[in-house]
Amino acid sequence: MYTPDQLARRERSKWTRVQIILAPIQFVAFLISFGLVIHYLVTGQGYLAATISIWVKIALIWALTITGMLWEYDMYDHYFMAKEFFWEDLGNLIAILTHNAYFVAKWVGADERTVMWVMVFAYITYLFNAAQFIVRGIRSARQRRALQSAGTQATTVRS
Repeated sequence: MYTPDQLARRERSKWTRVQIILAPIQFVAFLISFGLVIHYLVTGQGYLAATISIWVKIALIWALTITGMLWEYDMYDHYFMAKEFFWEDLGNLIAILTHNAYFVAKWVGADERTVMWVMVFAYITYLFNAAQFIVRGIRSARQRRALQSAGTQATTVRS
């Protein structure tokens, strides 16, 4: 998963902490926005609230993407599409493109319901992308625990 050098880089990078803070905020914004979008689609009410929540969600996905690129540079000396992070970056690229389809839909004059359905699709891509990061985070945590445990055992054996 990560080399020992990459794990050390991960721990030193300020962008690791930024991502750890922003990711759950984005997930909460997603839950709220998804609920507001579905509420609008079901009732026809709350378009403004849903729209504002969409703007917040799009701003957060961009913030996470930009800080993620800076993190990736700290980790792999590559801002985007590093081979070690290719699938996560591809998932993020799809999610950010579908989120920005909101602006295309608005620009071409799509009706309110169509715009909201565009966001439902965007949010589905976000869920797949978020799942990728959760799986990677779980694997990374297991790897760090295993390395710490091996380090502790090695220290005990030497003593």
